[in-house]
Amino acid sequence: MSLLDQRLSDLASRLGPIGGRAWRHARRGAALAQRGAAPAQALWRRFAQGLKRMMPTGLFGRSLLIIITPMVVLQFVVTSVFMERHWNSVTGRLSAGVSQDIAALIDLYEASPDNAAQQALLKKIASERLSLTIEFLPGEALPPPGPKPFFSLLDYKLSREISRRINRPFWIDTVGRSEFIEIRIKLDQAILQVITRRSQAYASNSEIFLIWMAATSLILIVVAVLFLRNQIRPILRLADAAEDFGKGREVAEFRPAGAREVRAAARAFIAMRRRIERQIEQRTTMLAGVSHDMRTILTRFKLELAMLPSGPDTEGMRKDVDEMGRMLEAYLGFARGEDGEASSPTDMRAMIEELSDDAERQGHRVATRFSGDPVATVRPAAFRRLLTNLVWNAARHGSKVEVEGHSDNHWLTIHIDDDGPGIPPEQREEVFRPFYRLDEARNQDSSGTGLGLSIARDVARTHGGDITLGESPLGGLRATVRVPV
Repeated sequence: MSLLDQRLSDLASRLGPIGGRAWRHARRGAALAQRGAAPAQALWRRFAQGLKRMMPTGLFGRSLLIIITPMVVLQFVVTSVFMERHWNSVTGRLSAGVSQDIAALIDLYEASPDNAAQQALLKKIASERLSLTIEFLPGEALPPPGPKPFFSLLDYKLSREISRRINRPFWIDTVGRSEFIEIRIKLDQAILQVITRRSQAYASNSEIFLIWMAATSLILIVVAVLFLRNQIRPILRLADAAEDFGKGREVAEFRPAGAREVRAAARAFIAMRRRIERQIEQRTTMLAGVSHDMRTILTRFKLELAMLPSGPDTEGMRKDVDEMGRMLEAYLGFARGEDGEASSPTDMRAMIEELSDDAERQGHRVATRFSGDPVATVRPAAFRRLLTNLVWNAARHGSKVEVEGHSDNHWLTIHIDDDGPGIPPEQREEVFRPFYRLDEARNQDSSGTGLGLSIARDVARTHGGDITLGESPLGGLRATVRVPV
């Protein structure tokens, strides 16, 4: 219970039974409100997640949405205001003016004697002063109602004004002739036919406004798309350069371009790339130098051991010197593999089959299969060393080895399976550490240096991929190499 709840409970106890009942009702109401708020929060969370899934994920799409959304909203507001306050208002006033003119003609007709001269005078006044064409038709009935448009502001406004100002039976046709409107009004002894231009009762320039607004918006959107593409292109180049560098490929033609912030990010990437390249070069040079110096000392050890008489002590020392020599060879091989090698398209199916042939010549049975496009852009020597380490590691600890490769135009995946003792799940990450040996099973072999898996993962990560270990269908260990193609 919180401090506030405790104080309120003390206050309720001081108020007696009434306070206690009020306190219980308040607590029950709060609990019900909290339970009612939970479904609303869950519904809002689902709505937000669905909206997030519908939103574009790319920078170009999001930038375009940021530009288009305010434009569309602004046009909608402007159009709504124009339709409500200008189009409706102007059309209503024009329809009222036409209705007033017709009402004035009807009043003149009813106030004057009904003869041909008077009708001719009314026709002349309507034509010259009011731009209306009128006729007095014999008959007592109006035509049947014609087809009405689904939505017509002119039909609605004009009908309302005629009903309000003339208050006689009428018939109108706003559909038959596109540029004219025909109105018939039933008089006492005749039917008045009025023909007027549509522009006298209808603000026809509203469509022109909408067309111009839509066309201008379309032009602006096209211009925005072109400018956005030019602004997004340097960012895409920077992303491609970073991806190529992560895969160990050359990034020679990349130069900063675009907006100031994008150029700053590009320059930071170039500086970072140079620092990493210098660090790799220094590490490789140091590794090669140390290995070379130690190799010279090991050579002297071997010469001195050769001059000593054979015995149990000298035999143990020879094994230690041989193991140290293998470790130094692994160092030198790794240094040579990374130093200056460029990525190039490589046939992975042929590489896997060559590794299988090499293993079979050493007495190991290796089955291979590959599906998909076998060509991948990798560092051939380094990647061959990666696969060699994994295949020979599997061949040392299992009697059966299978290598399966697959490419889906995005990722190259290679599985190396064996039927050996495997590695416990809790130690599958530890074995990638340099010089790490298991207490039992795979790395206890005297021919191992403890660097094979470490070098293999390092090569995979320089290609932008990784190596993972898992259970094999053969019962042993499965090593999975996955790198982008």
